[in-house]
Amino acid sequence: MNNHVTVLEIDANAILHNLQYFKQKLQPQTKILAVVKAFGYGSDAVEIAKIVKDHVDYFSVAYSNEGIALREAGIDTPILVLHPQIQNIKEIVKYRLEPNLYNFKIFEAFLNYAKDVPLMNYPIHIKFNTGLNRLGFWHTDIPNIVAQLKKSNNIVVQSIFSHLAASEDLNEQEFTVEQINNFAYIIKQIYAHLGYEPMIHILNTSGVVHFPQAQFDMVRVGIGLYGFSNTAKETTELKNTHSLKSIISQIHNVQPGETVGYNRAFVASKPTRSATVPVGHADGISRRLGNKNGFVIINNQPAPIIGNVCMDMIMVDVTKIDCEEGDEVIIFNHQQHVEYMAHKCETIPYEILTAISQRVKRLVKR
Repeated sequence: MNNHVTVLEIDANAILHNLQYFKQKLQPQTKILAVVKAFGYGSDAVEIAKIVKDHVDYFSVAYSNEGIALREAGIDTPILVLHPQIQNIKEIVKYRLEPNLYNFKIFEAFLNYAKDVPLMNYPIHIKFNTGLNRLGFWHTDIPNIVAQLKKSNNIVVQSIFSHLAASEDLNEQEFTVEQINNFAYIIKQIYAHLGYEPMIHILNTSGVVHFPQAQFDMVRVGIGLYGFSNTAKETTELKNTHSLKSIISQIHNVQPGETVGYNRAFVASKPTRSATVPVGHADGISRRLGNKNGFVIINNQPAPIIGNVCMDMIMVDVTKIDCEEGDEVIIFNHQQHVEYMAHKCETIPYEILTAISQRVKRLVKR
């Protein structure tokens, strides 16, 4: 049993609201893939999948073990593994996961495995690199790929996809349009020679917002599902899904000249009340938020973090706050607070959310 008093609350209704928000931007025939990798962006992938499984067509995860966890929890929706490894092919097939084959090494390894088992029409996905330069085949690989696919009845291509590099940045609109056009060219070549037409998809959350003309057959909704878009206006239309809460463990009265925390980083210049909260950098609270760079909310008032963030605790200034030991502490409970933390840490909300340790208890609110 996880009895950590620090809890991450996941709002199921907010998740469904956000999904519906993006759904209303789509053509009726456009399918939705919900991205639940990285523990559902730091929440709980299994719970997120249970919340949305009746409203989406696909899930995607980064690695095979994430997909296995969904299968073992009873999720039977198709699951795309975005970054499978050769050593996991057997487990991928055992759990009916669908691998993204992104280079000839894993492509040929999977074809050989499928032939040896043998498998029949096992679903796979193929990714092309159109400018992100992370994973994916090149357009020049098309003849070789098609030739090998046409020789095999062991596998069937469920989808062909790519990933936009800068869909959130309208200053890069020309580059993004070029990516989309390159992808369309790739699809045209494959459709002309493969003999059947797999699904195609390229849009992520910000792509759905900025490039609706490129919906193709399916879109992938990731960070948007969890309450964030890449524009402030869009984010205000979404609901907060993650709330990180704790309690006050102890209150200290610190006299002038006394210090708080490691390296005596905070020195009291006047009588100060400090509250110790059981959450620290091992729980995902960056050390950059120490020394008054970050704050928590206690009884509706901001309490700045004083001194250095410890592994398991933070100390906050509650001199002007009427509170006592055992009172609730809100680490964050809305998108603007997460964005503030991200700004102070010189990062993005993705990292703030996914950094929340697995030792923090998850609680789904329905």
